[in-house]
Amino acid sequence: MTAEKHRHAGQETLRAQRRTPMALLLWLGLACATLPAWVQSHAWAQSDDQEQAARYGACMDLVSLDPDQALEQAQTWADLGGGDPARHCAAVALLRLGHYAAAGEELETLASSLEQSFAFLQIPILIQAGQAWFLAENLERAHAVQSIALAREPNNVELLVDRSMTAAAAGDFAAALSDIDRAQANAPQRADILVLRASAHRYLDQPARALADVERALALDPRNAEGYLERGNLRRLAGDDAGARSDWIEAANLAPESATAAAAQANIAKLDLKVE
Repeated sequence: MTAEKHRHAGQETLRAQRRTPMALLLWLGLACATLPAWVQSHAWAQSDDQEQAARYGACMDLVSLDPDQALEQAQTWADLGGGDPARHCAAVALLRLGHYAAAGEELETLASSLEQSFAFLQIPILIQAGQAWFLAENLERAHAVQSIALAREPNNVELLVDRSMTAAAAGDFAAALSDIDRAQANAPQRADILVLRASAHRYLDQPARALADVERALALDPRNAEGYLERGNLRRLAGDDAGARSDWIEAANLAPESATAAAAQANIAKLDLKVE
């Protein structure tokens, strides 16, 4: 099997997996689109200004229910002096609405102009900015933001994973593997990172290393749907159609109504078409 064939095999898998490491904030479709819970609970959501904290929490809750209304309220709040919390809620609403480039701009601006008391939020907000640019398909901007943040926190696992996905989306799997190796070294028990590394190894025509990573991932997390999806790809490339089908069925069963399930089902359909 040539590297070119590996590169084109399982394209649906890569599309599903590229966003997988964004689970803390985005998880395949911006289900949350907020800062991590620890940020909210220790900053704006529980600041000394209880009125501001309550308004921020309500605004962020509204983002998930009605992002259009949340954006309008956040912008009004910002005009009335809501400061960084209002600006952040507005940026997240833009992200949730799919205005990725606008959200990226707002989040970058916010990260560079935070009030001193909120300076520790700069990296988490830059993570969001990079994700926004990634979703806007502006990979150069995403990579630049992620690199700036990594210069300040070189061992930040989420940043390393995100930048690895940006590199993979640009077709630079060697750079993706370099970042994912660093992420894995700092978070050796994370199955999702091992699955992503397996995918990078596959694209670099290193199936033995890919299989070792995905087997380890499934040992750590036997219900990891992306792991079964990736192992199915590897088994298909090795000519084990029955094993591939079994893994893809398991992936679809573990994560129904997900991009992972859609990729698995598409792979099964292609396999059936070939058999027929």
